[in-house]
Amino acid sequence: MNRSKSLMAAKLALSTALVMASTMAINVYVPATRGYFNLGECMIYLVALLFDPLTAAFAGGVGSALADIALGYLIYAPATLLIKATEGAVASKLAKKIRAKGESILLPIAFLVVVGYFTLILVIGYTLFAGEIEFSLANLFVVKGFLSPVTWIPIAFVATLIPFYLTLKRRGEGLLIAALLLSGLIMISGYFIYEQFILGYYALAEVPVNFGQAVLGTAIAIPLYKAVQKIRGA
Repeated sequence: MNRSKSLMAAKLALSTALVMASTMAINVYVPATRGYFNLGECMIYLVALLFDPLTAAFAGGVGSALADIALGYLIYAPATLLIKATEGAVASKLAKKIRAKGESILLPIAFLVVVGYFTLILVIGYTLFAGEIEFSLANLFVVKGFLSPVTWIPIAFVATLIPFYLTLKRRGEGLLIAALLLSGLIMISGYFIYEQFILGYYALAEVPVNFGQAVLGTAIAIPLYKAVQKIRGA
């Protein structure tokens, strides 16, 4: 019993330290929201894939919140604790369901990812990247034009086809990718609500940043997970 508790404590401590370290390793300040881009998602997702929802929630929430405090982003720490804990727990729970149910959960997961990210890309493009545009190549070649908000409908459609295709084509691995991207939507929407309605910042400015965190975190976590599983002999 004591050995079991010791192993659990060691697992929580190691996972939390990994999340905190990855969050602090590389960070880019976002002036509009006074937040920052980081690589914390890669370790949150890896812990979620390797361990149970409780461990993923604790490591994701506590590790990320401690990083906020250590880096001086105190105003974000309370929200981070809740948002990242939920993100980690959901990612781990979905991963467990995928392993248990396999392809029977394929279409619901794929559908939720497509709808969620289609809406996200459409809102970002329509709000931030529509209207007059100017393309410049080293100040030698400049093209000016107008990007209609409607243009973002086919862009969002094509962009969301990629995770949908991966989910259907690669099955097991694709489902894990979809599960992590789906949990990433919790992080993106959570920070948007906190920044917009609690802090009163222009929260849309950080949506692309958090979107990048979720995608990059997934891209790093999946290969790491496969490597760990290979070492384990699974």
